[in-house]
Amino acid sequence: MKVSIPTRDENGLEGIVEPHFGKAPTYTIIDTETDQVTVIPNISEHMEGAGLPPEYLNQNGVDIMLCGGLGFKAVCMFESYGIKVFVGAGGTVRDAFEAWKTGKLQNATDENSCSEHGHEEHHH
Repeated sequence: MKVSIPTRDENGLEGIVEPHFGKAPTYTIIDTETDQVTVIPNISEHMEGAGLPPEYLNQNGVDIMLCGGLGFKAVCMFESYGIKVFVGAGGTVRDAFEAWKTGKLQNATDENSCSEHGHEEHHH
């Protein structure tokens, strides 16, 4: 399984988690089976590139995304690519990864999953 974290630098496990997902200069990807760490540049459209981050990360085989927080639309977009999002990550990549492994991060979609959205608008 591949876990991705938006980061400010290319320092691998010691890299700093970037709280603003779309503005992250790099994404650090950890393969949980081999413990291999890969850092890829953010070449999505936020950074003058093409495509959206979920699409880009999906192409890189990412299954799970850890971040500080994410807008509802972005969470849904990740979900549509089959990528699960966990929020509450901070500190270094190692901190975020350990927090996820020990169940300290919250699954963004448990609480505000796409299917639940908009119920309040349907009361007549």
